[in-house]
Amino acid sequence: MSVQNLLVELFVEELPPKALYKLGAAFSGVLAEQLQAQGLAAADAVVTAFASPRRLAAHVTAVAGQAADKAVQQKLMPVSVGLDANGNATPALLKKLQALGADVSDPAASVAALKRQPDGSGKVGAEALFYDSVVRGATLTAGLQKALDEALAKLPIPKVMQYQLETDCELPGWSSVNFVRPAHSLIALHGSAVVPVKTLGLTAGNSTKGHRFEAKLSTVVVPHADLYDEVLKRDGSVIASFAERRAEIERQLHAAAARAGGSEDGKPHAALQPIEDEALLDEVTALLERPNVLTCEFEKQFLDVPQECLILTMKANQKYFPLLDAAGKLTHQFLVVSNITPDDASAVIGGNERVVRPRLADAKFFFDQDRKKTLESRVEGLSKVVYHNKLGTQGERMARVCAIAKAIGQKIQGQGDADNLAVQAEQAARLAKTDLLTDMVGEFPELQGIMGGYYARHDGLSTEVAEAIEDHYKPRFAGDDLPRNQVGLVVALADKLETLVGMFGIGNVPTGDKDPFALRRHALGVIRLLIEKDLPLQFYELNEITENAFPEGMLENDWLVLEEFFKDRLRSYLKDWGYSAPEVEAALHAQGMTTWSDLKIRLQAVHAFAALPESPALAAANKRIGNILKKAGEVDAHVNPALLQQEAEKNLFAAMQKLLPESQAQFQAGDYTASLQTLAAMRSPVDAFFDEVMVNAEEIGLRMNRLGLLKSLHMAMNRVADLSRLPS
Repeated sequence: MSVQNLLVELFVEELPPKALYKLGAAFSGVLAEQLQAQGLAAADAVVTAFASPRRLAAHVTAVAGQAADKAVQQKLMPVSVGLDANGNATPALLKKLQALGADVSDPAASVAALKRQPDGSGKVGAEALFYDSVVRGATLTAGLQKALDEALAKLPIPKVMQYQLETDCELPGWSSVNFVRPAHSLIALHGSAVVPVKTLGLTAGNSTKGHRFEAKLSTVVVPHADLYDEVLKRDGSVIASFAERRAEIERQLHAAAARAGGSEDGKPHAALQPIEDEALLDEVTALLERPNVLTCEFEKQFLDVPQECLILTMKANQKYFPLLDAAGKLTHQFLVVSNITPDDASAVIGGNERVVRPRLADAKFFFDQDRKKTLESRVEGLSKVVYHNKLGTQGERMARVCAIAKAIGQKIQGQGDADNLAVQAEQAARLAKTDLLTDMVGEFPELQGIMGGYYARHDGLSTEVAEAIEDHYKPRFAGDDLPRNQVGLVVALADKLETLVGMFGIGNVPTGDKDPFALRRHALGVIRLLIEKDLPLQFYELNEITENAFPEGMLENDWLVLEEFFKDRLRSYLKDWGYSAPEVEAALHAQGMTTWSDLKIRLQAVHAFAALPESPALAAANKRIGNILKKAGEVDAHVNPALLQQEAEKNLFAAMQKLLPESQAQFQAGDYTASLQTLAAMRSPVDAFFDEVMVNAEEIGLRMNRLGLLKSLHMAMNRVADLSRLPS
């Protein structure tokens, strides 16, 4: 068989939509890897994955009918074991050769064909016997069978199901098959030739099924591997490519949105846009074989309900795409992606409009009912909701968050009255979880916080408190917005810190990939709030405030574990900005750094300093100074100019007298970059000092003076960052 392109398709019943893309990528990827590993496909073979609701397929270019033969050298055994004292083959050697298929009728010839080479142990004179043979290349049938079995075995199947196949034997019976969904046909084409592989009780052919309702032919025959998607589209009315189908849905969504924006009463509408949701788009793509986007609408009276509720019910329950106006406000129109294309779509449109109406009516009912009770009236109910069996009820948790928020609010000296901030933060923390008891959040848990903000405004609470209730879960995910005002910042901090300290305190520490309470996300949220909002709060005091909010004896864990957990998240967060690991460590270990709010400008300064030619020498000198001071013990950062004897130490002191005050002034002004670059001029006098001066002089006064000189320099050099951690 010559080199041809290969097509493999497994036709099944409807696959789980949320897993379809991964299933398609895994099937084609493992299939191609296995063919390449067996020498049947080139390393640069082009692999195209196909995945639709009822099929997984892969197209691989330039697949050989048989792999090339391969020369193989096998290590048999040590010479001392394989040959006797006369150099003849031992029974052990002959048995080994026979097992490998070698001709042992002439033992002497068999030994002569072997190679004696060093055994790789490194021992002098240690040799082993090696056998050279040629392994025949795998045939495509055998190789594809192995690749197909491996591809199906490695599919990331969310949940396996078991179904029965009728056996082919003379006696009637059934055999069990385990797979993600029942499989009905298999295609394996090498060019136009069928490769006779088998799997899941199926034997490969060249035919499949098309669209359930709109296929032009009941059985779609694929004449050649390269015509698969073309024939399936023409005769089966199926777009097999996941990527192509997704792009087609996007195109139709935007085209339909543009038409929906049209005009009314002769007046042009503002441009409409379908809501952007990549996960929804992927899921809809996985549900359809040939998409057709239709425009539907609902009664405008439902727009009185918060749009988040309407959008969520349309997306989550119906897989619809709501239409938004240019300001991002929900309109009464939405888009449906249908799997059929009838001549008259009115029945499909009407059906979808009838289906969505009860959903929206439920949302309106929940909203109206919830507003009959104030958030304050729901506070007592939190004491009846268990938060955690070791940490008490939601009411007890709320009281802790209130205490933490009040203390943090009193610490922050921002714009306005700090006492007022503490009062508002405590009020927002008290009400932040009450929307968990509402009907709307009970139906749609994703709306917690958001609905609390709406109900707070309805209750006449201040904008600051309402926004804080809405925002206190933020940031919910990487890249999410931060709370809009300081009250929200304080409550968000308090809420996340209470969760972290509480969970760590009872031993619920994330391990490996397991993080059921999303503690990594909470820690990253705290870090973002402190750094991106420039909050002058120290980690140890936040930890102390939070710990004090818990009853004595409730928490037992070592707080150093939590601190190290935070630092690991902080390192990852800072590296994501593009800084190197040494730069991050240098900034984190700056002398006297107590808050994380200025880490951005510290890192900018360190990055700029690391690019200077003086950086490696000063980093090395800093490391050397640190080692000297560590061995010296307690050293006073004081220099007596009268005790400076050698020219190099006098020059270093003079340079310090000139440059350190300038660097200190720049540091205090917040210009960390200039502060470090000023210190770069210290390179020459520092190098000369270590070349010419003996620090540990025998005379105690002289030695302590020189150590004091180095101590003063070390403190100045490490004010912005620990320069010894940079490459030297």
